[in-house]
Amino acid sequence: MAFWNPFAKRGATVAVIRLSGMIASGPRGPLSEEALSSTIERAFKRGKPAAVALSINSPGGSPVQSALIAAQIRRLAEEKKVPVIAFVEDVAASGGYWLACSADEILADESSILGSIGVISSGFGAHVFLARQGIERRVYTAGESKSMLDPFQPEKEEDVERLKGLLDEIHGNFIAQVKGRRGDKLKSDPELFSGRVWLGRSAVEMGLADGIGHLVPVLKERYGKDVKLRRYGGRKRGLLQRIGMSILGDPLAMIEERAAFARFGL
Repeated sequence: MAFWNPFAKRGATVAVIRLSGMIASGPRGPLSEEALSSTIERAFKRGKPAAVALSINSPGGSPVQSALIAAQIRRLAEEKKVPVIAFVEDVAASGGYWLACSADEILADESSILGSIGVISSGFGAHVFLARQGIERRVYTAGESKSMLDPFQPEKEEDVERLKGLLDEIHGNFIAQVKGRRGDKLKSDPELFSGRVWLGRSAVEMGLADGIGHLVPVLKERYGKDVKLRRYGGRKRGLLQRIGMSILGDPLAMIEERAAFARFGL
């Protein structure tokens, strides 16, 4: 019979936070500040971890949610003086790469996709369809920009210019975040912030990642073969909430997420 020895030497503990899926506020995606806040807090504060590992597989999403999640990770890392290592699985693109930049070190597989440091906005225009169906669109506003980019009205050049200005500002924020975190590691290349993506080794050459490595073997090499991995996922939902989501929201969210991953051939 084995007995517990309180004086026996224990292996180090590393908290592993899984960040997988689209980044979106509310129920549209699994990655949001609301869904992850308590999880991230527990990962940093429970049991004094030797490090926190981020297991990332995300094609991106909301820039605001990306910033909020990354900011919380950095705040706790500095407060608790705990190193953070990001491990990229299939993809860390756009907002997914924003999350990766919250780590002190980024490791990836040779076939992982990283980058896409850009901003995208997409929609549709249905005014021709409505006209063919004999449907008249009536909109009344106070403020000339209130109905900007209404999909049921013809596209206006001034609306497009305003949108491009907003996208440029968000892109600037993204670039500042990457430069602030990666610093001199980044290669001086005009393509770096063009929205392009790179595979693992090319990403390392561009300074977007620090090396090639997988989560378990790297952590065992650094923290010992007896390292304990304490894994944390996203927010748990109640039964009724899960049923409601599967009936009302999941199909649309799944299609949106599938389309986001498909952009990278995944």
